[in-house]
Amino acid sequence: MRKILIVGAGQAGLQLALGLQGRGYEVTLMSNRTADEIRDGRVMSTQCMFDTALQHERDLGINFWEEQTPRIEGLGVSVAAPDASRPIDWVGRLDGYAQSVDQRVKMAGWMETFAERGGKLVIHGVAVSDLDYFSRAYDLVLVAAGKGELVSMFRRDASRSPYEAPQRSLAVAYVHGLEPRPESGGRLAVNVNLVPGIGELIVIPTLTTSGPADILFWEGVPGGPLDVFQGVKDPEEQLRLTLDLMRQFTPWEYDRARSVELTDANGTLAGRYAPTVRQGVAELPSGGLVLGVADVVVANDPITGQGSNSAAKCAASYLESITERGDQPFDGAWMQSAFDRYWRIAEPVTQWTNAMLAPPPEHVLQVIGAAGELQPVADRFANGFNDPADYEQWFFDPELAAAYLGEVQAGQAAQSA
Repeated sequence: MRKILIVGAGQAGLQLALGLQGRGYEVTLMSNRTADEIRDGRVMSTQCMFDTALQHERDLGINFWEEQTPRIEGLGVSVAAPDASRPIDWVGRLDGYAQSVDQRVKMAGWMETFAERGGKLVIHGVAVSDLDYFSRAYDLVLVAAGKGELVSMFRRDASRSPYEAPQRSLAVAYVHGLEPRPESGGRLAVNVNLVPGIGELIVIPTLTTSGPADILFWEGVPGGPLDVFQGVKDPEEQLRLTLDLMRQFTPWEYDRARSVELTDANGTLAGRYAPTVRQGVAELPSGGLVLGVADVVVANDPITGQGSNSAAKCAASYLESITERGDQPFDGAWMQSAFDRYWRIAEPVTQWTNAMLAPPPEHVLQVIGAAGELQPVADRFANGFNDPADYEQWFFDPELAAAYLGEVQAGQAAQSA
């Protein structure tokens, strides 16, 4: 039986560990925290997983919270004007529903499941010097811990990383008591509120440790009016700032958030990081090799909500690459090929996310405006969150975008004739 070590117990690490375990591999999983410490700790992300990523969990039979998690049927876009009015507001319909499970719930539950199924779970921090030993003791070592010393082993790929500094300051608050949008008709949606030149407010229905809730997520241009969360330690103060900014820039969202409360004392998170693509394979001081997983090697800004989706897709891709390898060695050439296979999935995500961080070109503004009048455009944009590769076919290029809008307009005109 082949022995595999996974360092890091996030979406990708745990999903891959459970997948390999189910296929008969001897898997060791290392985490720096216990399941209880994760469950009782601070929120870790703003995850919203779309249909393809959710299907990867279903395929492994680890979609334990699907029935109790709010089903997100749409993705809405609103654009704020300088006077805080909302000249653009529409909702695209998703072909398959999305869901968000607080990673404290999911990671703790998956970790316990892995151990219950006979997996070897080691609670201990890992240094580069430890990996030197592990690379000789295991057939394959994968690094899925996206922060700290281990990430620095993987060299930044400048050709794929246009940004060297954070492009947004990030502030998250998990809340109870958010009223539904009056126009929603009872259907849940992720709402993306664009405040041009200033940042974005993203609102996501979720399931947390205390039941259904909502995530209020500000992304602020550094140095701008939303960049006020650094150094704020008190969760209630962070929520107050969040609501004050909603009142000022997105009053339609503030109107339904007047009575919200934090889900728990650990329901806030703030920070910033530079979106970075790294080399997929790292060489240890001893000459051993390790393979990077998910945001260890492809860390995009969360503006497009792709982090957990990409992690799930990376785990699924690596699971197939490992299985197909059979008894052959997991050497450097194989590791590079496994990363390259994942990069074919990740590249469109990175391209789209980096584009959304920049000021939008004129044709993108036209698409966003047209989606308010043309429901097929709104629907296609929304479903791109599930399959970002589709944006290459119509969204990025001005000529392709114009041709697509023309097709939709002609179709609408023919239907109404």
